[in-house]
Amino acid sequence: MNGRIRIIGGSLRNSRLEVPDLPGLRPTPERVRETLFNWLAPMLAGVRALDLCAGTGALGIEAISRGAGTVRFVERDARAAQALRANLARLKTGDGAVTVADAAAFLDGTPTPFGLVFLDPPFADDLWPALARKLEAHGWLAEQAWIYVESPRDHAPALPSNWTLHREGRAGEVRHALYRRCPELPLS
Repeated sequence: MNGRIRIIGGSLRNSRLEVPDLPGLRPTPERVRETLFNWLAPMLAGVRALDLCAGTGALGIEAISRGAGTVRFVERDARAAQALRANLARLKTGDGAVTVADAAAFLDGTPTPFGLVFLDPPFADDLWPALARKLEAHGWLAEQAWIYVESPRDHAPALPSNWTLHREGRAGEVRHALYRRCPELPLS
């Protein structure tokens, strides 16, 4: 383990997460998490969340700390997933489940609708459009789900037309945006 990041709010406030030294692992900066969870505060209580491309799991663990009901973490790297499991065990939270899987393959499985999704894939892979389509088309999103999207500063990924931008910001090299899913209206 080469680093640590801190949970910034809620019941686990100031807890440290061990961060393995893995290529491409890019924890969401504290400042961005603070802003995001200020935006999410009114809708977190009891929500079922999906931390897709979880990495360190900082977003999902922050959600648990602030009152989310349960969080499913999906991470393709077995070492990152093991570190995430170890952090959840050390924090004594039973509200998170970790699945080792490629995000796209996971979304081809049997869907369970989530009210909040964290979509923060490795920047170099440009997975946003494909994962967003699968989330939308395969039944992974609750009717009015919230979707957090993190991408490079000057890149607004192509997302489904019924995802409405709620708030966005930029910090360093990161663009962070919160979308609200609106049910698609049938064409008449």
